[in-house]
Amino acid sequence: MSQEKEHEEHEKEPDTAEAPQESAAPDGGDDWETKCKEAEDRYLRAYAEFENIKRRLEKEKYQAIDYASEQFAKDLLPVADALDLALQIDDPEQFEKLKEGLTLTRDNLIKAFEKHGVDAVAHEGGFDPNCHEAIMQVESETHEENDIVQILQPGYRYKERILRPSLVSVCKK
Repeated sequence: MSQEKEHEEHEKEPDTAEAPQESAAPDGGDDWETKCKEAEDRYLRAYAEFENIKRRLEKEKYQAIDYASEQFAKDLLPVADALDLALQIDDPEQFEKLKEGLTLTRDNLIKAFEKHGVDAVAHEGGFDPNCHEAIMQVESETHEENDIVQILQPGYRYKERILRPSLVSVCKK
């Protein structure tokens, strides 16, 4: 009879093993599922919002890159207008006025460059291969070796970067 009791108890164990699974979600089982679904929904909404923000920032970044030179271009428009006016002068007697107008136009261009961080490469201190390009070597009694003798084309830099090196001739001894 003890074997029968053990057998009966053994058969009852699976029933008791299933009972805790059923009672894992006590009276508030539906509440737990609801909270889980709400949390999942909040997660999905937050993830979707994050992806939307990411796409919008990416789009704004590319627009900023595309239109980065817009203000610079606007500042150059008066220079272009002044050059157009200068080209309309057809009277040879107005050469001095044309020269004066071109000088003012160049000054406006330099101001626009400076406003946006573009400036001329300095030539003091001798030849610097980082910002000068020697295209000729000339002999000179008044200059030291590797001094800049003549500036053939000015160079420009944008902030710390060289846009174009100066083309210069340097002294050789």
